[in-house]
Amino acid sequence: MEAVTLDANERKTIGKQVKALRRQGILPAVMYGVGIEPLPIELDEKVSSRVLANVGGSTLIDLTVGEDTHKVLVREFQRDVIRRDILHVDFLVVAMDVVISAVVPVVLVGEAPAMEELGGIIVSGLNEIEVEALPADLPEQVTADIGVLVSMNDVITAGDLALGEKVTLVTDPGETIANVIAQMAEEVIEEEEVDELEEGVEAELGEEEEGAEESPEEE
Repeated sequence: MEAVTLDANERKTIGKQVKALRRQGILPAVMYGVGIEPLPIELDEKVSSRVLANVGGSTLIDLTVGEDTHKVLVREFQRDVIRRDILHVDFLVVAMDVVISAVVPVVLVGEAPAMEELGGIIVSGLNEIEVEALPADLPEQVTADIGVLVSMNDVITAGDLALGEKVTLVTDPGETIANVIAQMAEEVIEEEEVDELEEGVEAELGEEEEGAEESPEEE
């Protein structure tokens, strides 16, 4: 994957005044981690939002602040509840020789014979897993080939995923990634059952009307 780069500047504005930065097209952020004190920074909102739209929690970013470039991961986005615009970003500075944990998306690929030949339904489970690795070895995503789902009730678990020797699974290996189940048979009501139901309702309504006619009027 092509290197992901971002430019930032040290941010002097903090607290409630940060809202004014957003109105100026500036995205506030903070950088923390190995070898540095937490540092408020700011980025161009349009440029950074476009870049960050294509990165995940395991994507290494070259973040340049002033004359220094740091290897970072996105640890958290804060977004507008309605518009989903990015309001704030937390960047974690990493050491390339230290194992770290990250959340990686799981993507289902292929075709399941149990669905094509037996009419089964594929039910997805976890769509992301947690792994540990050196920053350079973190996968952008992990694929799960549903082609192994041949029979009803076949299951792919987190432990079945191919991560490679340099990546360790942190998520419970027994967690379901995908499985195949039979379609639920639709319950068909016969016409006779419908007729009997309608007759029963009409009979009950008739009894209620007769009861109302026989009851004495209140004085």
